[in-house]
Amino acid sequence: MPYGEVMARLAFLGTPEMAVAPLRALTGAGHDVALVVTRPDKRRGRGGYTTPSPVKAAALELRIIPAVVLEKVPLVNLHFSLLPRWRGAAPLERAILAGDRETGVCLMKIEEGLDTGPVYARRAIPLDDDITLQQLRARLVELGCDLLLAALADGVDHLPAPESQVGEPTIAERITSEDLQLDWSQPAGQVHRVVRLGRAWTTFRGKRLTVLEATIDVARAQPGGALRPGAMVGAAVVTGDGVVQLIRVKPESRSPMSADEWLRGVRPENGERLGTD
Repeated sequence: MPYGEVMARLAFLGTPEMAVAPLRALTGAGHDVALVVTRPDKRRGRGGYTTPSPVKAAALELRIIPAVVLEKVPLVNLHFSLLPRWRGAAPLERAILAGDRETGVCLMKIEEGLDTGPVYARRAIPLDDDITLQQLRARLVELGCDLLLAALADGVDHLPAPESQVGEPTIAERITSEDLQLDWSQPAGQVHRVVRLGRAWTTFRGKRLTVLEATIDVARAQPGGALRPGAMVGAAVVTGDGVVQLIRVKPESRSPMSADEWLRGVRPENGERLGTD
């Protein structure tokens, strides 16, 4: 087998879509995932139908049969940051928002504290100014799968000795709707970081406008003279320092569309502002 001959009997803890690939990687490599722990099913829609978490759906597909939780099991966790930076719920989002120049994945020992356990192995990647949250997740899931399988190649008993985290911890708080609201008085680079998270929003004429894709317009610092932040000249939007060019948007109660298509429909006046409602 590509990752060694010794297979481990494991419990897998996870919920979101990005945790599915590591689960599939472990079972595909022949490890015995005897227990999967995830969140309860959620109710959706008026009919009260329930839907499982992505991890539960994958576990059922893989015919994993739950077993009783053992009192003592070695627990490891894939955490998508370079610990101790960005412990907590939203490490990738916070790394993007902070303008970090690198991020990565850590295989850590689970302790009672929030992501405080020692680290078995880690891998880092550069974080550029254009990668979106979705793209970053995909890269780190692939990297994390390789890291996990390599660490368990000879079984749980042969994991490398974990090393204590070194450095000043930072906490990655959950991303709220307020975090995703575009503040046009911020520099263009910071506005663009929020857009890269995928759910950035602003308002136009009293309705919400989701900005799905944008880019920093490096060709000009201020279109049409000294305009206030949020002012539009075509698809160009003035920020506190520089200009952001809208590429794709989603108006309230409508489907995603190009910024040019949206502008043809709303016909804003030159200098009309976003985010004033």
